[in-house]
Amino acid sequence: MNEMPDNSAADKPATDGPATDRPQVLRETDDDARRLARTLVRGARFMALAVLDPETGFPSVSRTLTGTDVDGTPVILVSGLSGHTKGLVADPRCSLLAGEPGKGDPLAHPRITLQCLAESVPRETPEHTRIRSRFLDRHPKAALYADFPDFRFFRITPQTASLNGGFGRAYMLPGSDLLIPRPGITSDWLELQKSLGSMTEAAEKFAANLGAASRQNWRFAGVDRAGINLISGDLQLRHEFEELADSPKIVFEYIFATTKVQWSVT
Repeated sequence: MNEMPDNSAADKPATDGPATDRPQVLRETDDDARRLARTLVRGARFMALAVLDPETGFPSVSRTLTGTDVDGTPVILVSGLSGHTKGLVADPRCSLLAGEPGKGDPLAHPRITLQCLAESVPRETPEHTRIRSRFLDRHPKAALYADFPDFRFFRITPQTASLNGGFGRAYMLPGSDLLIPRPGITSDWLELQKSLGSMTEAAEKFAANLGAASRQNWRFAGVDRAGINLISGDLQLRHEFEELADSPKIVFEYIFATTKVQWSVT
């Protein structure tokens, strides 16, 4: 009786070899990747927001203005009449996409996708007051509708993130890599935010020091332990500190060292 040849090895895909022989799609996440990811998220004026449609179950994508809370969590302001708000209320799972393409191939520019859980921010709470102030500092025109009864803020907390820094630069990050530990929520940090709003000369020099394009009316628009935002018209810059600031005084001293503009520090 003739035996049938064993072709099981031949039936296996050619890629079924040692792991070391396979191309590595993901790079090991390093500090440069984390810094890029944080800058993309914290520096975005808007992002694409994907939710699950409660009626059809299909993904639904929209565009929304974004800000960040003091711990780096993305924040959105949306109307209860919109489809994406209904989706978030029905199912808090959602996704954000940040990163704007420039010249040339849009896929050559950095972008990051976040898988998140959304949480509505109750009105008449210190959290709402803080988030509202920070959001309107970044998006002043939103003051026209921010207090309408059907509008609400959501904190969109990252659970995982997929960063593409350009061709051949793909990384996976836990949501915690995008958050700021021990965020500054005390009164002195809130006062810092207010004080920076009047420091226009320092903002102009700070933006110039970052190599910003020649524009006028730069202003500071939000600060936290990890960095500071600047805005001029529809352009926004995010500057990340080399290390977390332990106090508002350290932020003041850092700005002075960069701009040589003096002011009183209390």
